[in-house]
Amino acid sequence: MLEKIEAVQRMQDYIKKHLFENITLADLSKVSLYSPWYSYRLFIDQIGMTPARYIRRLRLSQSALRLRDDKCKIINVAFDMGFKSVDGYQRAFKSEFNCNPSDYVANPRPIYLFYPYGVKFKPTERRQKIMNNIRDIFIQQINKPKRKVIIKRGIKATDYLDYCDEVGCDVWGLLKSIKSISGEPVCLWLPPKYRKPKTSEYVQGVEVSSDYNGEIPEGFDVIELPEAKYLMFQGEPFKEEDHGIAIKEIRAAIKKYNPEIIGYVWDKSNPRIQLEPIGSRGYIEMVPVNEK
Repeated sequence: MLEKIEAVQRMQDYIKKHLFENITLADLSKVSLYSPWYSYRLFIDQIGMTPARYIRRLRLSQSALRLRDDKCKIINVAFDMGFKSVDGYQRAFKSEFNCNPSDYVANPRPIYLFYPYGVKFKPTERRQKIMNNIRDIFIQQINKPKRKVIIKRGIKATDYLDYCDEVGCDVWGLLKSIKSISGEPVCLWLPPKYRKPKTSEYVQGVEVSSDYNGEIPEGFDVIELPEAKYLMFQGEPFKEEDHGIAIKEIRAAIKKYNPEIIGYVWDKSNPRIQLEPIGSRGYIEMVPVNEK
């Protein structure tokens, strides 16, 4: 089974690297090291859709971000993303996001972007490994402005895996479609004053400006956070399949760290923040502090 998972992961990696090129089943067969027919079946078994649909959804999501951020002409985006006609692109966009590209350019409302996980390290897999090497952890003080956060609450979740079980993993794709003042969505551990009865401590959300008046997706809430100081704990880069180790390293460091040595105390009135574990930058958590 592990060999099959590794084969599908290689196909996913190839698609990510060559997304805007012409990707054939023969190309995927070469990287999977299986026949084209068997590669096709493996991909469907592990991912739940054909390679063609997977590539199409990825391209459409990338096109939505370009339309949101770069204000490109729809015709240029359509051809850059590999569509043979503007009409075909518009139909595909409408089918994927339930709105027309022109309407989205005029009003970039929240949409569910396709944001797949690598099959090798799905969040439902709880990996246990042993750390053998001591790795550096970097600590930096940062300031967060007064802001709003659009959040999706869970039920009892206290961490990412439980949250995905309760809410689903597709929330992240929707959050990525909302332009954030910090450049990416966040995960938060909410203090009691920001929680509603029978809802989770752990939530996912996106930070927006304090005067944000855009659309709020159905089932989401908005909280307002004050200006606050944080200590950002960042680990070294890691292999994506070792994200569990990277998280444990940072949490162990936070538990041991005494902020009083630099003139701070932990601030329990503001939420702790987790960023998406991305191997190339290292795992990051931010803990709020007050001056001592």
